[in-house]
Order: sequence, then C-alpha cells, then structure tokens
Amino acid sequence: MSTVTFHATPGYGETMIQSLGYSQAVRVDNRVETSGQGGWDDDFNIPDSLEEEIVQAFDNVERTLATCGATWKDVIHVNSYHKVPQGEDVIGQDHNRVMAEQFRRRLDGRAPVWTQTGVTVLGLAAMRIEVRVTAVINDER
Repeated sequence: MSTVTFHATPGYGETMIQSLGYSQAVRVDNRVETSGQGGWDDDFNIPDSLEEEIVQAFDNVERTLATCGATWKDVIHVNSYHKVPQGEDVIGQDHNRVMAEQFRRRLDGRAPVWTQTGVTVLGLAAMRIEVRVTAVINDER
C-alpha cells in the first residue's frame, strides 16, 4: 500500500489551502508532484522583472519540494507555463535564457525532461511564468 501525504509550503501554501482548498505538493512513497509555482512572494506580489519572477518561481519550487523532503536534484520532469502576448507564436528567448540558467544553477549537471507551454493567462494577472515539477527522492542520500 502506498503512503500519500499532502504538503503546504509555509506562507503562501497555507493561504492557498485556506482560500482555494488545494495543496502545493503531494508525496506518494518516494515520488513528489508539485502544483504550479509562480514567482510570487508570501503576499502574492510578482516582481516587475521577468528574470526575478522566474528565479522566484524556482525558489518557490525549492521551498515546496523541501516540505516533502526533496530538492531540485531529485527533479525528473519540469512543466513550465509561459504567458505569451496575444498574437505571438513563440515563447521568448528572455524566458528560455533564465530557465536554462536556473536549470544549470540548481540541477548540478542533471537534465530532467522539460515540457514548455505558452499560455495567454495564468492564475494571477501579473504572472508571466508558472513551474511545476515531478521528483523522485533517492533514498540512498
């Protein structure tokens, strides 16, 4: 039988459980699935800079993984959702550059699979990025 536990990121995750009734992550045995993490702070403010927003989203993924005992080094799959202006047909290089920098910084040479999707809206009007991951915790650490 599998062990399933749900987790709230301290701060904004606790707010989301109370206001919208969902968890930021679920751990099933050694597998972790996160909900989409935006580049918000605990009060849901979004930085003006796209780069700062993406870095904050990666920080929020890290915070959320930690609630389950995981790290970026356990991540095997990344889904990212990028707000694309109406009429644009590609996710901009400004998004890709920062995403790739964050992968290099946090994954220590590992290369998880990555699915990148362009969207017209996200959960908050100011959001331009949302990142969700799947991780498998290596019990041998």
